[in-house]
Formats: sequence, C-alpha cells, structure tokens
Amino acid sequence: MTVYRKAEASDATEIIRFQVEMARETEALELDRDTVTRGVTAVFDDLARGFYLVAEEAGVVIGSLMITYEWSDWRNGVVWWIQSVYVVPEHRRKGIYAGLYEEIKQLVERSNVRGLRLYVDHRNKSAQKVYERLGMTAEHYQMYEWMRE
Repeated sequence: MTVYRKAEASDATEIIRFQVEMARETEALELDRDTVTRGVTAVFDDLARGFYLVAEEAGVVIGSLMITYEWSDWRNGVVWWIQSVYVVPEHRRKGIYAGLYEEIKQLVERSNVRGLRLYVDHRNKSAQKVYERLGMTAEHYQMYEWMRE
C-alpha cells in the first residue's frame, strides 16, 4: 500500500537524489549535489519557502513533489505551485503521481488555497498527458524566465 504524507527532514536524502536524477533524465543536466542539498534543506528549515510531499511503500520513499506559494491579488489568496515532481522509474505508470496529486488537492480543499499550478517542459508529452488526465488544463499562459548562471 502506498502512503502519501508531508515529508520530514529525514526524507531529505532521497529528495536530493530525486532532484539530481530528474535533472539528468529530463534535461540532461548534472546538478551540483551540494547546491541541491542546500536548496532542499532550505525548504525544511523555512516552511515559508514551501513543503514536500512524499509517496512511500514499505517504508521506502518512491516519489516526491514540492509545493511553493504564489500570492494572487486577482484571487486574494495563495496559489500552490507543484514543482520538482519525481517518481522512481520502477514505480512509474502505477498511479503514484496521481496519488500525490490527490493528496495535494485534498489539502487545498481543506484550506483557503485558491488553486494549483505547475509548469512542464513543452517536450515532456507524457507528463502533459498525465496532468490533463487528472483534470489540469494548459490554460492560456506561457512561461518565460531569466536565470542567473
């Protein structure tokens, strides 16, 4: 049975590994593990940055995602951004992300959060199909970014 729960600091090692693997798989990037470690730890150290949710089977973390916050003046409330989604390869296509998403939706419905958003690489068609199957829409926004090296 899969258990979905808010992550604890003791889950950081797996979440760090997931982020390094995700960057390698999805964007052929080799992330600096020390930077990722500090980034993940920063979330646990300051909940104003967000929180992680994990999927666990038989005491082993098999997937995770991070929630960060956006203030929406249009909605006079907070919108949660789903980020850093990862499910270990041998557990993919088994509904693990759908379970994480359902857990997040339940948290939203029991709160004053106004909704959920995420971004996905335009080349990642399989992820887009999953998000659409779960009722999310692409909407009319396109994301732009500028990042310091």
